[in-house]
Amino acid sequence: MRKSYGLIEISGVVAALDALDIMCKAADVTLATWERKLGGRLVTIIVEGDVAAVTAAVEAAKARAIKPLVSSGVIANPHEETVAQVKRSMRRFRSAEEIEKMETADA
Repeated sequence: MRKSYGLIEISGVVAALDALDIMCKAADVTLATWERKLGGRLVTIIVEGDVAAVTAAVEAAKARAIKPLVSSGVIANPHEETVAQVKRSMRRFRSAEEIEKMETADA
């Protein structure tokens, strides 16, 4: 079963880490990847889990983050090209073995 993705974009690394903490505490989600743009002034966080969990996590970040979110979204049952893009981003901070383990667990 393919997982769902919850995405938030927020201004600043500190605010992003705070929002990630809120998301992970609010629901059964894990960090898939993150991207920093504009020298860290804009940060995208992508969490994964089942659609209800990622929805709850995104809503919790919207409600309680220390800064307003720039953007947010939930992708239920992402297309294989979307999954491939997230995996490309993951490779920046996860080993090939970790990614393979995650894929095996999802199968």
